[in-house]
Amino acid sequence: MDIALEQPVRARLITAERQEVPVAARFRYVRADPLAVHLDFPPEAALDGEEATWTFGRALLAEGLDAPAGSGDVRLWPCDRSATVLELHSPYGLALLRFDTFALRRFLLRTYAVVGAGKEDVGADVERGLSTLFGTV
Repeated sequence: MDIALEQPVRARLITAERQEVPVAARFRYVRADPLAVHLDFPPEAALDGEEATWTFGRALLAEGLDAPAGSGDVRLWPCDRSATVLELHSPYGLALLRFDTFALRRFLLRTYAVVGAGKEDVGADVERGLSTLFGTV
């Protein structure tokens, strides 16, 4: 995997009792998958004790820093000027995490330095995927 950049981030898990529990996490951006960002949680942060990775659109991250975004398993919205909330839905339940907006914006800007917004060339990847799926028809 061609990891272009990684950035550790501090998250705060918001519990049902509205308490915040610190959680270690890491954002990754992979040049070979330019439309996505990956958020890794270590085993101690997961219910099953296994490392967990959430992958979602870089555009969703960008949109969610300024306004509510997302309608599926991943949703983001600004909580105030300094915090952004990430909502993750899985078959096991729901997790709400609060991140420092500056840290998320910094990560996003770093991804643009690797592959500029609107400069993602996924044509070759689509062609390769179709070839794999359909073989040499």
